[in-house]
Amino acid sequence: MSHHRNQTAWIVCAVLVMLAGFVLACQAEGQTTTAQGNRVEVNNGYYTNITPEQLAPMLKNKDFVLVNVHIPYEGEIEKTDLFIPFDRVSQNLNLLPQDKNAKIILYCRSGPMSTSASKALVDAGYTNVLNLDGGMGAWRGKGYEVLNRGR
Repeated sequence: MSHHRNQTAWIVCAVLVMLAGFVLACQAEGQTTTAQGNRVEVNNGYYTNITPEQLAPMLKNKDFVLVNVHIPYEGEIEKTDLFIPFDRVSQNLNLLPQDKNAKIILYCRSGPMSTSASKALVDAGYTNVLNLDGGMGAWRGKGYEVLNRGR
Protein backbone atom coordinates (compact mmCIF):
# COMPACT_ATOMS: atom_id res chain seq x y z
CA MET A 1 0.00 0.00 0.00
CA SER A 2 2.85 2.37 0.89
CA HIS A 3 4.48 1.72 -2.50
CA HIS A 4 1.23 2.63 -4.28
CA ARG A 5 0.93 5.86 -2.27
CA ASN A 6 4.53 6.81 -3.15
CA GLN A 7 3.85 6.15 -6.84
CA THR A 8 0.74 8.34 -6.71
CA ALA A 9 2.70 11.12 -4.99
CA TRP A 10 5.35 10.99 -7.72
CA ILE A 11 2.71 11.20 -10.44
CA VAL A 12 1.08 14.19 -8.75
CA CYS A 13 4.47 15.90 -8.42
CA ALA A 14 5.29 15.25 -12.07
CA VAL A 15 1.96 16.72 -13.20
CA LEU A 16 2.49 19.81 -11.02
CA VAL A 17 6.00 20.32 -12.41
CA MET A 18 4.69 20.05 -15.99
CA LEU A 19 1.87 22.49 -15.24
CA ALA A 20 4.30 24.97 -13.68
CA GLY A 21 6.53 24.66 -16.75
CA PHE A 22 3.59 25.37 -19.04
CA VAL A 23 2.62 28.47 -17.04
CA LEU A 24 6.20 29.74 -17.12
CA ALA A 25 6.48 29.09 -20.85
CA CYS A 26 3.32 31.11 -21.50
CA GLN A 27 4.65 33.95 -19.38
CA ALA A 28 8.02 33.81 -21.11
CA GLU A 29 6.29 34.14 -24.48
CA GLY A 30 4.57 37.26 -23.20
CA GLN A 31 0.98 36.07 -23.35
CA THR A 32 -1.63 37.76 -21.22
CA THR A 33 -5.36 37.31 -21.26
CA THR A 34 -7.56 40.35 -21.78
CA ALA A 35 -11.29 40.85 -22.27
CA GLN A 36 -10.67 41.02 -26.03
CA GLY A 37 -8.63 37.83 -26.21
CA ASN A 38 -5.19 36.45 -25.60
CA ARG A 39 -2.65 39.25 -26.03
CA VAL A 40 0.81 38.13 -27.14
CA GLU A 41 3.73 40.51 -26.73
CA VAL A 42 6.21 40.66 -29.60
CA ASN A 43 9.35 42.81 -29.35
CA ASN A 44 7.92 46.35 -29.33
CA GLY A 45 4.24 45.52 -29.65
CA TYR A 46 1.65 42.79 -29.47
CA TYR A 47 -1.04 40.95 -31.39
CA THR A 48 -4.24 39.50 -30.00
CA ASN A 49 -5.51 35.96 -30.48
CA ILE A 50 -9.26 35.83 -31.05
CA THR A 51 -11.70 32.92 -31.17
CA PRO A 52 -14.11 31.95 -33.92
CA GLU A 53 -16.93 33.12 -31.65
CA GLN A 54 -15.32 36.57 -31.53
CA LEU A 55 -14.65 36.74 -35.27
CA ALA A 56 -18.12 35.67 -36.46
CA PRO A 57 -20.03 38.78 -35.29
CA MET A 58 -17.17 41.01 -36.45
CA LEU A 59 -17.72 39.77 -40.02
CA LYS A 60 -21.28 41.16 -39.99
CA ASN A 61 -20.07 44.77 -39.63
CA LYS A 62 -16.64 44.27 -41.15
CA ASP A 63 -14.20 47.10 -40.41
CA PHE A 64 -10.94 45.24 -40.95
CA VAL A 65 -8.81 43.50 -43.55
CA LEU A 66 -9.13 39.70 -43.40
CA VAL A 67 -6.03 37.89 -44.63
CA ASN A 68 -5.54 34.19 -45.31
CA VAL A 69 -1.82 33.42 -44.92
CA HIS A 70 -1.97 29.64 -45.31
CA ILE A 71 0.05 27.95 -48.03
CA PRO A 72 -0.87 26.00 -50.01
CA TYR A 73 -4.48 27.08 -50.43
CA GLU A 74 -6.80 24.88 -48.34
CA GLY A 75 -9.94 26.99 -48.18
CA GLU A 76 -11.04 30.36 -46.91
CA ILE A 77 -13.41 32.17 -44.61
CA GLU A 78 -16.08 34.19 -46.39
CA LYS A 79 -15.20 37.89 -46.80
CA THR A 80 -11.45 37.19 -46.99
CA ASP A 81 -9.78 40.21 -48.59
CA LEU A 82 -6.24 39.03 -49.27
CA PHE A 83 -4.19 35.88 -49.71
CA ILE A 84 -0.57 36.44 -48.69
CA PRO A 85 1.75 33.51 -47.90
CA PHE A 86 2.71 33.63 -44.21
CA ASP A 87 6.42 33.68 -45.03
CA ARG A 88 6.02 36.55 -47.52
CA VAL A 89 4.05 39.00 -45.36
CA SER A 90 7.03 41.32 -44.80
CA GLN A 91 7.68 41.47 -48.55
CA ASN A 92 4.00 42.27 -49.30
CA LEU A 93 3.28 45.13 -46.90
CA ASN A 94 2.29 47.20 -49.94
CA LEU A 95 -0.87 45.04 -50.22
CA LEU A 96 -1.92 45.94 -46.67
CA PRO A 97 -3.30 49.25 -45.41
CA GLN A 98 -0.59 51.90 -45.13
CA ASP A 99 -2.22 53.03 -41.86
CA LYS A 100 -0.29 51.07 -39.21
CA ASN A 101 -3.32 51.35 -36.87
CA ALA A 102 -5.68 49.62 -39.31
CA LYS A 103 -7.30 46.47 -37.94
CA ILE A 104 -5.93 43.37 -39.68
CA ILE A 105 -7.08 39.83 -38.90
CA LEU A 106 -4.92 36.92 -40.01
CA TYR A 107 -5.72 33.23 -40.22
CA CYS A 108 -4.35 29.99 -41.64
CA ARG A 109 -5.39 26.35 -41.45
CA SER A 110 -4.53 25.63 -37.82
CA GLY A 111 -2.58 28.54 -36.33
CA PRO A 112 1.22 28.40 -36.69
CA MET A 113 1.42 30.24 -40.03
CA SER A 114 -0.85 33.08 -38.91
CA THR A 115 1.07 33.31 -35.62
CA SER A 116 4.28 33.79 -37.61
CA ALA A 117 2.59 36.35 -39.89
CA SER A 118 1.13 38.21 -36.88
CA LYS A 119 4.61 38.57 -35.39
CA ALA A 120 5.93 39.86 -38.74
CA LEU A 121 3.20 42.53 -38.92
CA VAL A 122 3.84 43.66 -35.35
CA ASP A 123 7.57 43.83 -36.15
CA ALA A 124 6.65 45.96 -39.20
CA GLY A 125 4.92 48.45 -36.90
CA TYR A 126 1.26 47.42 -37.16
CA THR A 127 -0.58 48.04 -33.89
CA ASN A 128 -4.00 46.42 -34.38
CA VAL A 129 -3.18 42.84 -35.43
CA LEU A 130 -5.52 39.99 -34.55
CA ASN A 131 -4.91 36.29 -35.12
CA LEU A 132 -7.67 33.68 -35.42
CA ASP A 133 -6.52 31.18 -32.80
CA GLY A 134 -6.70 27.68 -34.26
CA GLY A 135 -7.36 28.99 -37.78
CA MET A 136 -9.84 27.44 -40.19
CA GLY A 137 -9.84 24.21 -38.18
CA ALA A 138 -11.16 26.00 -35.09
CA TRP A 139 -13.57 28.02 -37.29
CA ARG A 140 -14.99 24.83 -38.82
CA GLY A 141 -14.98 23.13 -35.42
CA LYS A 142 -17.41 25.76 -34.11
CA GLY A 143 -19.80 25.07 -37.00
CA TYR A 144 -18.83 27.95 -39.29
CA GLU A 145 -18.34 27.40 -43.01
CA VAL A 146 -14.99 27.24 -44.77
CA LEU A 147 -15.29 27.88 -48.50
CA ASN A 148 -13.15 26.14 -51.08
CA ARG A 149 -12.87 28.19 -54.22
CA GLY A 150 -9.90 26.22 -55.52
CA ARG A 151 -7.51 29.15 -55.82
